[in-house]
Amino acid sequence: MFFVDTIEAPGLGNRSYLAGGERTAVAVDPPRDIDQVIAAAAGRGVRISHVVETHVHNDYVTGGLELARITGAAYLVPAGARVSFDRVPVGDGDRMEIDAVDGLALRAVATPGHTPHHTSYVLEEDGAAIAVFTGGSLLIGTVGRPDLVEPRLTEQLARAQHASAHRLAAELPDETAVLPTHGFGSFCSSAQAEGSDTTIGQEKASNEALTRDVDTFVVDLLAGLDDVPAYYTHMGPVNAAGPAPVDLTPPAVADAGEIAARLAVGEWVVDLRNRVAFAAGHLAGSFNFEAEGQLATYLAWLIPWGKPVTLLAESPEQLAAAQRELVRVGIDRPAAAATGGPADWVREGETPTSFRRATFADLAGCSRDGVVVLDVRRASERADGFVEGSVHIPIHTLHRRLDEVPEGEVWVHCAGGMRAAIAASLLDAAGRDVVAVDDSFDAAGKAGLALRTP
Repeated sequence: MFFVDTIEAPGLGNRSYLAGGERTAVAVDPPRDIDQVIAAAAGRGVRISHVVETHVHNDYVTGGLELARITGAAYLVPAGARVSFDRVPVGDGDRMEIDAVDGLALRAVATPGHTPHHTSYVLEEDGAAIAVFTGGSLLIGTVGRPDLVEPRLTEQLARAQHASAHRLAAELPDETAVLPTHGFGSFCSSAQAEGSDTTIGQEKASNEALTRDVDTFVVDLLAGLDDVPAYYTHMGPVNAAGPAPVDLTPPAVADAGEIAARLAVGEWVVDLRNRVAFAAGHLAGSFNFEAEGQLATYLAWLIPWGKPVTLLAESPEQLAAAQRELVRVGIDRPAAAATGGPADWVREGETPTSFRRATFADLAGCSRDGVVVLDVRRASERADGFVEGSVHIPIHTLHRRLDEVPEGEVWVHCAGGMRAAIAASLLDAAGRDVVAVDDSFDAAGKAGLALRTP
């Protein structure tokens, strides 16, 4: 018998896997916080004999090197990947025995496209394919984006993605489970698809790489590529060099005076509480990145790389969860932290500040005199419709473009409220009069606001 356990990283939209038999197992594309994988193996009572990477990742820091070191597992990395550490180079057709008792093995299949060296791994039981770990190659309804390596290679890699998808579809039985790393909200996916489970047969019927000719596929794929998070620039080099072990011990505790001093020298102080609580009362100058939202993606995207960050959390548990999220994208150690609430974080004699929250119906019903409507969605979202007269500055550029926001009371919105809350906190910290529209954009037209398309 075999098993496949899924290890979710929902904040990044990724999955890792532990697969094996009664005695041994393989970890596929493990996260930086490897204690999750070790715990999963302990729960199964198996030894991790192999750790494999489908590619050198651009969207998160891998835990593969450290997991292999701790467990003594063989560390398998595609042979074409340029890395600075010892590993077992894997080439097309290589076969690795995982559990001899259960007849489990992995077979490497070269699937370039997401990166030039990308490799998928077919899990076989007694020689028969039962699952394929596709990394950033064949995803659910789509494929991994081909533009993260080198702009001049993008079209070539897009064509390679099409060929790789067709190779998997041709070589594997329809019932083979497809287990990708990306595609559950990850910006490494070329499109966001619905569903969480799939097979080769299902993908043959629905995946754009398998239902379109190569020229149409490439044109559509390249036209649909979205913005790339800024922190991706740092992930590949970190992974190629070999990431350091993580330290998840609690950071140094900062009192109100130290927090104020860090703000005064331009460091980032990040409030992890939910956006409703933050709007109602917060430390002036702090930024709101909800711990329950896509914390790692958006904080790593916006913060100047390497700038010290102090975390404010409502509980030690919330702080610990945030630390875990952030090490996955290379923000290893907060400069300091504090728990509690705004009253604990302001100096004696000072009071928390606040700003209003509203809906699109509130915006439709208010006087627009002196009001600036700021849309912080991505350009691809705005292309489907926007509030007439609104100013567009995507959230990931706002911290550099605050001086472009016109004078007036700023009503800021996104598609659902989370990014609007981040933007509102940035504007509030800059001294602007702001209202956070905490509402679904679907409600804008229903509220009577005039919508336009480009």
